[in-house]
Amino acid sequence: MGNQIDTLKNGEVTPILSSQSSDEEKISPYLSVNEEGGASPSSYEIIESHATCFTCQGTGRIPRDQEKDLVALIPYSDQRLKPRRTKLYVSVAVVACVFAFSLVVFFLFPRSIELVSGGLNSSTVSFSTTVPQSINLKTTHIVNVTNKNYYGLSVTQLDVEVILVTVVIGKVTVKNITRIVPLGSTQIYLTVDSAIKDENTYKICTWPKIKVHNLLLHIQMTVTCSLMGHSEQLFFEDYQYVDCRSNSTIPHHIYSLPP
Repeated sequence: MGNQIDTLKNGEVTPILSSQSSDEEKISPYLSVNEEGGASPSSYEIIESHATCFTCQGTGRIPRDQEKDLVALIPYSDQRLKPRRTKLYVSVAVVACVFAFSLVVFFLFPRSIELVSGGLNSSTVSFSTTVPQSINLKTTHIVNVTNKNYYGLSVTQLDVEVILVTVVIGKVTVKNITRIVPLGSTQIYLTVDSAIKDENTYKICTWPKIKVHNLLLHIQMTVTCSLMGHSEQLFFEDYQYVDCRSNSTIPHHIYSLPP
């Protein structure tokens, strides 16, 4: 007893309780685990002043069967939530989208298709002396079609009627005529066979004492165009003079009415 008291006085022996409490404070609440991902019963301890990790259950690892079910929480101050130049990237993307949309609207916006009569290219006149007497008139008309769109179109059908005063003397329909390139134009030649069976008109054209043998023809045309998956019909009319006395003539163009 005397030796023990002397030892304590000299400070060579420390109390047992204080040593145990200091060891417990140094114990980590989560210890390492083995390679299989499991922990042995003695591999970790939980101290009363610490809480258990509910996600990893004290093992320090996430179970593989819960990888897709767990959600990671990132602090609001994390720099990953505040990428640099975000406003610049968003502005550039918006400007690019607006520019691309403007280009699409500019090139795909439907524009007009212009039809202009090129007049009468030629005419051929023949007379039938059998009763009833008639005038057979063969005329070739010119139609100028201009495509003002930035995409091609097809002229699928052309209907023409030749009218003398109020009587339709000839008509023709032509299908699948031609295709016009973007911002291009083309000329269409169309021949119409007409028959005039009016006795007074026959006398005007055949009587030698009459020096003027011009007939005023009223031309009505309907052009059907196919573009961008839909069809569009255009109508216009024209007035032309024809010399019914000569066998073959090239009459002059008078004027045309807008569609």
